[in-house]
This record gives sequence, C-alpha cells and structure tokens, in this order.
Amino acid sequence: MFNRIVSSLIPLFPKKFIWTFSKRYIAGESIEDALRVSHKLNEEGMMVTLDVLGEFIKDLDEAERNKQEYLQVIDRLTEEKIDGNFSVKPSSFGLLIDEEACYRHIREIVSKAAGYNNFVRIDMEDSKCVDREIRLFRRLHEEFPRNVGLVLQAYLRRTLDDLKALTPLHTPETPLNFRLCKGIYVEPARIAYKDHDEINQHYLEDLEYIFSHGFYVGIATHDQFLIDNAYRLIEKYGLKKDEYEFQMLYGVTPERRASILRKGHRMRVYVPFGKDWFGYSTRRLKENPQITSYIIKALFNRK
Repeated sequence: MFNRIVSSLIPLFPKKFIWTFSKRYIAGESIEDALRVSHKLNEEGMMVTLDVLGEFIKDLDEAERNKQEYLQVIDRLTEEKIDGNFSVKPSSFGLLIDEEACYRHIREIVSKAAGYNNFVRIDMEDSKCVDREIRLFRRLHEEFPRNVGLVLQAYLRRTLDDLKALTPLHTPETPLNFRLCKGIYVEPARIAYKDHDEINQHYLEDLEYIFSHGFYVGIATHDQFLIDNAYRLIEKYGLKKDEYEFQMLYGVTPERRASILRKGHRMRVYVPFGKDWFGYSTRRLKENPQITSYIIKALFNRK
C-alpha cells in the first residue's frame, strides 16, 4: 500500500528527481546513449530492440519528426553492426489523427529496415488502437512479410480470436512473427482480464496456440511462472533455439535474464530512449509499484 501511494505521487515530483531512478530503465535521451547500451548488451550475449519514446502525439509534424529519428536510428544501428531491430508505437505516427498518414510513415520505416534485411515490430497500444494496429500490420505484412511483426496482449479477451483471424496469413514465404506480452494499459473488465492468475492462464493458452501453429514468438515476460511454463511448452513442441526468443525490458529482473541465457535460450532486451522518457517512467511506476524502493534509495543517496 505504501509503495502504491508513493508511486501515485511520483509524477508530481520534478523531472530531475524522476531521472534518478529512470536511468535504470532507460538508455538515455540520445541515439548515442541507445547505441552504447546496445553494444554492451550484445557483448553480454543479448539482442536488442530499440524504441524511440513518445506516443499519442498531437499533430502530424511530430509524426514526421519521429519518422526521421527512426530512419536515422536504423542507419546508425546498421553502421555500428549491432544485433538488434526496432519497435514502433503507431500513435507516435498519428494513428489516432490520420490512419493513412500513420501507415505511410511506418511503411517508410519498415521499407528502410527491410533494405538492411532488418525487422520492425508494431507495438500494441490501448483498446482504441487495437483494430487500427491490426489493420496496419496486415497491410505491411502483405508487402514486407519477413520484416514486420506485431505485439499481442494476453490480458485482452479478444487476443486468441485475433490470433486465429491472423493465422491464414502464415505460410513458409509469409511467416507470422509476434511478441506476446501480458498488457499494461488500464482497460475495463469487459475488455480485459483482471485477475493475475487468469491473465497468466490466457498468456499460456495464447503461447501454446502460437507454438502449435509454427509462428515465431518473442516471449515477453518477467514472470517466473510464465518463464517456467514457456520452457515446458518449448520442450513439448520440440522447438529449435531459432524458432522463438525471450524478451525483457531494459533494467528489469536482470538476474532472470541471465538465467535464461545460461540455459541456452535467445534473449532480446527492449531498449527505450529519447527525450520523452518522463511519460514512460511514470507508466513503469504504475505497472510496478515495487520500483518505489529504488526511488527511496535514490532520494537518500543522491550525489
């Protein structure tokens, strides 16, 4: 309860103070920060996915700036020979302002990545975005089937039906590639499961559907119960190491990340960076109030 009270007040604190704990979870504000962190993670045996922070923009000028930054990031990551790909939030490109303009912006990003034989993951956002983002993915997958993937959120009641609806797109020439996560947005009970155990149950149901249909998947979780059951399903379906990967957020449960690596599984770390780090940081607090302990330590140990 104390952690939740403190975490609810944190967004009212000065940004300079918030940064004292945010730097644990964010590479920094610049491309150089993201590349530095990515090199280090690669040296430790992990792949990365880079995400320029910022979502739910107010005008299409912001969408253009976000696109240009991603195009630069794609060039730099390639030049630096980093083992990584890219993650985009469609609301950063005007999804809720002009869906067609958003498609054009993200298509340019995917096309750029495809030119380097790389990959772009379309993030899934809150419920008002889901149908739009699936439409966006379908259009891009038709043109760039090996260079674009989608995030699915297990806490949404619709997710298994979405998987089934997308299944006909999957062929050896046009493979499907998903990141499966629990989901973070606050949604009503008619849309999303609320109980922790129920969410986990549906996560595993979705994961087994993905495995049984031969889709590639990023198993995005820090939950040890889900990790252990993912191991079980991997063994059940006799999957090869290149048919799936685990994914975790930068700065979160590094000891579990290391354990997965030691067992010989592939690991990709989500590396967020950018000037809009404040919103991301406060969302992390709402999702995980236990982070409050780090904030309190930072408060009394600032230099």
